[in-house]
Amino acid sequence: MAEYNNSGLKRSLTATQLIMLGVGSTIGAGIYVMTGTAAAEYAGPSILISFVIAALACLFTAFSYGELASSLPVSGSAYSYAYVSMGEGAAWTVGWLLLLEYGISCAAVASGLSGYATSLLAQFGVHIPNALTQATLQTVPGSGGTAISGAWRLDLMAIIAIAIVTLCLVRGAQESARINTIIVFIKVGVLFIFVGCGLFALHPTYWHPFIPTYEGGFRFGVPGMFRAASIIFFAYVGFEAVSTASSEAKNPKRDVPIGIIGSLVICTLVYICVASVLIGVVPYQQLNVADPLAVAVRAMHQPWLALLVNVGATIGLCSVLLGLLYGQTRIFFTMSRDGLIPPIFSTLHPHFKTPWVGTVLLGALVALATATLPIDIISDLVSIGTATAFAMVCFTVIWQRNTCPDLPRPFSVPLGGINVRGVWIGVTPALGILFCLVMMAPLFVDMFRALGNGNPVSAILLLVYAAIGVFAYYGYGRHHSKMTSPTPDA
Repeated sequence: MAEYNNSGLKRSLTATQLIMLGVGSTIGAGIYVMTGTAAAEYAGPSILISFVIAALACLFTAFSYGELASSLPVSGSAYSYAYVSMGEGAAWTVGWLLLLEYGISCAAVASGLSGYATSLLAQFGVHIPNALTQATLQTVPGSGGTAISGAWRLDLMAIIAIAIVTLCLVRGAQESARINTIIVFIKVGVLFIFVGCGLFALHPTYWHPFIPTYEGGFRFGVPGMFRAASIIFFAYVGFEAVSTASSEAKNPKRDVPIGIIGSLVICTLVYICVASVLIGVVPYQQLNVADPLAVAVRAMHQPWLALLVNVGATIGLCSVLLGLLYGQTRIFFTMSRDGLIPPIFSTLHPHFKTPWVGTVLLGALVALATATLPIDIISDLVSIGTATAFAMVCFTVIWQRNTCPDLPRPFSVPLGGINVRGVWIGVTPALGILFCLVMMAPLFVDMFRALGNGNPVSAILLLVYAAIGVFAYYGYGRHHSKMTSPTPDA
């Protein structure tokens, strides 16, 4: 509570703005890009069940976030909850996982936005050279991610998009929230227009067989359904960005749980509606492309709708960037105040009361990564990091209930719990941990399978990222932690 009362951030966000922040951070690359790949390669029409499986993992986690946010109304999201509950080591681990979730996701979203923006400009006769629309490093097609090529190219469109979003965040949370709310209405409206038009072009035969015949590995059948869930789990990344806004919410104990759970429910309904139409308009075998919604629109023979979907995707991905980058800057803000990362990330602007220096630095790093690195090979790693962070949030609820049973909890997880030898185990957080493990299992199976086939790229990236995190903590964070010399307020 001392941290909340002395954060210095401006408290201006309402429950509605928090819901819009969650929806804006979530609906983006997952529905515009990954739905097609997951259906074509793994699940077919049963991707609708995959969305529900992924949503359940997020729903149980959302309830856990809601309880923690109502009792600990501070910035930092899962990082702060882990710090208060389990100490600095657990907090650093969660913070490093959240960087994988938010920061790397920003780069992936910006890369997708660049593609849609370039296509949109081309429709108006403005053609951007390929050298300014692609990353410096690219995976070689057909290599399975094992071969990478380099050339003199730079993704300029992604840099411009991140620069605009960064400037909005420097301006202030309330101003950014207003812009985000407008964008959310536009992109959700475009998706519902897509659904409305698609209802008149449905081919029910495309939904049969609902669960395609199993072909081995994770190709279709029930295993494919769960593998698809682990892929589209990425589509839900961002809803918990609401919890990073606790220090800027007017009434965090009430509004933050509403924002988290409300945004998740809205996004799930939108996803299922769009996916139902998508696989009913085009055979799922044809959806393994970067722009599956564009393929469906062409099948409807509606040129005006193609333009509208392109506009909606471009604008919509901007709001995802806004939400993800916002969440990461607030996590870094809190980690910096705790001394685990340099103090420059918690330097507030004298007028806007935002961590402007850290926001600009993070924006520059994300822009550099997007412009130069092959983002497509790390989407599975983002899902692994997200699922692990979610599981730790659920575990934090169990830990808090046992170590601080009398802590005021304006919002509590539903379904109650059981006592095992004096240890309270909540049904909701336990189910959240179980579903997160279900999300991770296919990813690790595929990673080890690729390793056995001579494709070590994903495994190497995961190990390198973990090693950097360990080095950063023991080389800087541990020695500068303010827990060793707490302030009077703390």
